[in-house]
Amino acid sequence: MASEKYFLGRQPILDCDQRIAGFELLFRSSDASYADIDDYSMASARVILNALTEFGIGEILGKHRGFFNVDIEMLMSDHLELLPRDQVVIELLETIEVTESVIKRCHDLKEKGFVLALDDNIYSPASISLYETVDIVKVDILQIPLQELPGMVKCLRSWPVKVLAEKVETAEQFSLCKEIGFELYQGYYFARPSVIQHKRLDSSRVTLMNLLNQIMAEADIKAVEQCFRKNPNLTYNLLRLVNSVAFGLREKIRSLRHALMVLGEKQLLRWITLALFTCRENGKAASPMLEIAVVRGRLMELLIQAQGNGPGEEEYPERAFITGILSLADVIFETSMKEILDHLNLTEDIRGALISREGALGGLLKMLEKLERNEFSAVSKDLENYGLTTEHLLTAQMSSIGWANGLWEFI
Repeated sequence: MASEKYFLGRQPILDCDQRIAGFELLFRSSDASYADIDDYSMASARVILNALTEFGIGEILGKHRGFFNVDIEMLMSDHLELLPRDQVVIELLETIEVTESVIKRCHDLKEKGFVLALDDNIYSPASISLYETVDIVKVDILQIPLQELPGMVKCLRSWPVKVLAEKVETAEQFSLCKEIGFELYQGYYFARPSVIQHKRLDSSRVTLMNLLNQIMAEADIKAVEQCFRKNPNLTYNLLRLVNSVAFGLREKIRSLRHALMVLGEKQLLRWITLALFTCRENGKAASPMLEIAVVRGRLMELLIQAQGNGPGEEEYPERAFITGILSLADVIFETSMKEILDHLNLTEDIRGALISREGALGGLLKMLEKLERNEFSAVSKDLENYGLTTEHLLTAQMSSIGWANGLWEFI
């Protein structure tokens, strides 16, 4: 592995409430050339197994399940059973022929506790023996005529399987698939705002934005403290964060003023940004897209640090972090990016990156969006333009995912 270079792709799989149900994992050699940029499903078993062993599946997935493809060779391999059965979903590629040995192998894996899925499946009586065994059937909605989808889902309902819609690219497609009866969804629609209703930001979020502006403007600590005192839940979570073992303090924090001073301006700024996203509105749970945004923010920060040749300002990596974490704000808040930015006193390079993906920060954000879409060939070219390597990217990805996995207890 030390001599091999990899791209790591994690594409979210969401449930009907748009909560993250898992990630499809893709590992690709950066030295490989692809005739078809979308043909990423045929990675070798060696690459997947080595990558999972090297990186650690817990570090890649956190609390979620990982979906990954297997061909016939890997399906039949004993190495497959080295994977943690409580955290993986084994996807049988559509190229696997349904034979007695395949059916027997699937039964054996099910008895051992593995969750199985059929990838890119088109309903066929020839697959009935697999429908009786697998847990999830994935359907590429772009391969099936729209008028045939309801009938196909109805047929699959004859077995106790969950039906997953792949290649869902718009909010309208998501709504249609949900109406048809799909239970899981995969595609890039989650990062694209639906038709904007110009929904007004609720008062609690506006309060947090005002607090964020105060911190960025280096307001007097008394003013910041007073704002916290008006938000008891925010104060409670702040004290929990500072008292956590992550900070390694020798003494426990007892006062709000002490907590603010110990945490420091930089950490307080990013924590308030996270709290802005996790703020509950009318009892509604925080958007699962926060997890994607947090990884984006931390990854942008680390890549700027790895680049080592930013505009020469110490706070440039911090601006990169803010850019990444705010990049899905319009989706999460269900309003326009302009409406959000009107409440925030941000620098012009951040605003330009968020509104039109312009400038150095905008270009880096576009590269991460390509990475999320598994457009690895394009990412490779962008890395060269930024003076970065695949090693820089992979190291920063793993660090970002691990950092994000450790945050949720305190926000």
